[in-house]
Amino acid sequence: MKLKAEQLSRTLKSNSYRIYWLAGDEPLLLQETADAIRQHYRDEGFTEREIFYIERGFKWENFTQSASNLSLFAEKKVFELRLSSSKPDESGKQALQEFIDKANPDNTLLITSPKLEAGLMNTKWFKAIETKIALLQIWPINKDGLSNWLSQRLLREGISADASAMQLLSDKVEGNLLAAIQEIEKLKLLANKDSSTTINLDSKTVMQVIADSSRYNVYNLVDAALAGDAIRCEKILIGLKEEGIFPLQILGAITRELRLLVPMIEKRQQGQGVNAIMQAHHIWFNRKQAVGAAIQRLTAHDVWRLLDHSRLIDQAIKGMSSLDPWNELSQLTLGMCGQRTASMQHAG
Repeated sequence: MKLKAEQLSRTLKSNSYRIYWLAGDEPLLLQETADAIRQHYRDEGFTEREIFYIERGFKWENFTQSASNLSLFAEKKVFELRLSSSKPDESGKQALQEFIDKANPDNTLLITSPKLEAGLMNTKWFKAIETKIALLQIWPINKDGLSNWLSQRLLREGISADASAMQLLSDKVEGNLLAAIQEIEKLKLLANKDSSTTINLDSKTVMQVIADSSRYNVYNLVDAALAGDAIRCEKILIGLKEEGIFPLQILGAITRELRLLVPMIEKRQQGQGVNAIMQAHHIWFNRKQAVGAAIQRLTAHDVWRLLDHSRLIDQAIKGMSSLDPWNELSQLTLGMCGQRTASMQHAG
């Protein structure tokens, strides 16, 4: 059963499931959700815990044997499988199916993995076990949701913030929730926070004590470009350059997205509805706003022109022309945002 984060507490109390699978690429949210599950089972008397790190070559019989052993003292036990890949091999699938089939009430299983791909979730094996497990997909917090998330965290710690402070704080920790938590702790320490005081946070305080901990990845850039946010694209691109990301990695992610857009835009130009198009192409719900904006903003001709520009950037990265790859990537993302640039006009 697929669960939302707000359903977790109620599901735990109902004791409806003995297997919880947490999947996602946001370390802090994944860790906190797993901690909530561990705490629940500790309170329920599951005093033993055994962790297995699942990497290539892992011997699944070790897990199966341990899960089959009966404790001399009949103690309840939580098993944890920490998957380095979201796709278990055939031995792993069999081991998980065996754990489900035995349904030992004294054993609970907590699985954590990277984000699940649609290919795995559509397999016969996964569909068979999905009804017998609690599946929580942990999505990263996007730019629009970050301010609200930070506000709730601050209030939990007795810190209030005005609108300008919240905006500045969001900009400085965007894409790095672990850094956000560290900065909140720093604020408490600097203000000698205790239970009887409230910190009033303004933009001046943020400027003085909060480090710029923004951390982006290539996919943040792609989504910003799809959404048409040119200012955000420039900020992310600068961050990626400073982090030493090889420009070919960025170009590859952009061109892959552009090629996926072509058939969707052609369907939109033929009169099909945007929501129906995205559903048919299995666009994840957390990307629908950005992808939908691009489908409506760009034409197929625009995308082919952008792909032609990408070919020139590829040559520049490989030293086959005198163009600056980073400048051209900036022009390319601006083009995705719907802004006509000199490079695009030349490519067109």
